[in-house]
Amino acid sequence: MLLLALDTATPAVTAALHDGDSVVAESSRVDARRHGELLLPAVDAVLKEAGRTLADVTGVVVGVGPGPYTGLRVGLVTASTFASALGVPVHGLCTLDGLAYASGLTEPFVVATDARRKEVYWARYDDFRTRVSEPSVDRPADIAERVAGLPVVGAGALLYPDVFPDARDPEHQSAAALAARAAEVLAEGGEFLDPLPLYLRRPDAQVPKNYKVVTPT
Repeated sequence: MLLLALDTATPAVTAALHDGDSVVAESSRVDARRHGELLLPAVDAVLKEAGRTLADVTGVVVGVGPGPYTGLRVGLVTASTFASALGVPVHGLCTLDGLAYASGLTEPFVVATDARRKEVYWARYDDFRTRVSEPSVDRPADIAERVAGLPVVGAGALLYPDVFPDARDPEHQSAAALAARAAEVLAEGGEFLDPLPLYLRRPDAQVPKNYKVVTPT
């Protein structure tokens, strides 16, 4: 087994390789504006570090979000393209689940990432493997009572410390954690998500309401 994991749903552009037993290479860089520019070099870097080639990959793992439209689609399109070219399956996982897994927490907690517009993408967990709520997008103040007293993993905790005072690591997504979780799910015969974007809301960029279509006469 050699899993190639990718995630661009957050500002972290991250890729990793997992051989079924452990992570053999990882590359991560935080840059919210350069997902398309940084992802392929990250894949090249992990392949070179592991001394492997794309032909060795037996499956592709991708974070499906939630995340902003532009960044999220870079990872999903890249993962689907690799999988199609190689003739291997592509496995979707919730991006928040990767952050949860990396935390290693065995108590109830929350994962919260930056959703922009003064909102967070978030979900609750019983432990680092067990999500107990569907991913949502809300203003931090609107969920303050529901998350009170719980540790919070992810960048959302650092952006809104008044609502999330108990911030825990990690701040950013890691494809290594995503790959490790995927390897466990495969070993257990579990199910994955389809490699489709989990946006939770409309894109930031929209056609103006009074846009006038001009057609040739």
